[in-house]
Amino acid sequence: MRLFLGLAFSVAIIAATMLGQSAHAQGSAIFLVTYVDVMPDSSDAAGQLLDRYRDASRRDEGNLRFLVLQEISRPNRFAIVEAWRDKAALDAHVNADHTHAFREKLKTIQNAPYDERVNNLLYSGQDATENRPNAVYVVTHVDVVPPSKDDCMALLKSMSADTAKDPGNIGYLVLQQANRANHFTVFEKWRGMKAAEAHAMADHTRAFREKLVPIAGALYDERFYRALD
Repeated sequence: MRLFLGLAFSVAIIAATMLGQSAHAQGSAIFLVTYVDVMPDSSDAAGQLLDRYRDASRRDEGNLRFLVLQEISRPNRFAIVEAWRDKAALDAHVNADHTHAFREKLKTIQNAPYDERVNNLLYSGQDATENRPNAVYVVTHVDVVPPSKDDCMALLKSMSADTAKDPGNIGYLVLQQANRANHFTVFEKWRGMKAAEAHAMADHTRAFREKLVPIAGALYDERFYRALD
C-alpha cells in the first residue's frame, strides 16, 4: 500500500511538473499578428502565395500555430496569426529562405506595406486551435491612451472570462503588443456568424465598448475573417 501511494505521489509530481512546463511554454510564446493588403485583382494570387507560406512555416522548428485568414467583406485583405516557442525560433523563421521569398513575391501585388505586430499572450479565455467548418474569426486592434493601459487590461480580462461563456465561442485570446504596451489584439473564434453577431449584442460586450470609448486612442478596428484552410 505504501509502495502504491509512493508511486502515485511520484506520478502526480511528474504530471504537475509537465503541466507547469506546458503552461510556461504557452505563456512565454511570441505571437505575431500581420495584416496583408493586396491589390483587389490579386486576391486569388495572394491566397495561393499565403497558402504556400503557411505550409512551409508550419514545418519550421518552434512553430506553435500559423493561421492565415481572409477578410470576409474585403477579400483582398488578409491576416496572419502565428505563435512561436521563443525568440530564437521566431528569428530562425524570419531568416528562412521561404520567408524571404514570400515577402519578395508579396511586394509585387501588395496594396500597402506588410504590417507585422509582435505580441505576448496576455489573457486566454479558451483556445480551440483545430479547424472548424464555417468558423468565423474576429481580429480586433484595441488602442488606448498610455495612461489608461491598466484600465484597458482590466476590461479585457473581464471580457476574456465573459466571452468564454458565450454560446458558440471556441477561441478568445488577448495579446499585448511588445513595443507598445497600450496596444492590444483581441483574437476570437466562433462556430459561425450568428454566434459572433450574438456576442456583439451581448450586454457584457456593449458594456465593454462603452467603457472603452473614453480611454480609446484610435478607432476600434474589428475585422471578420474565414480561414484559408
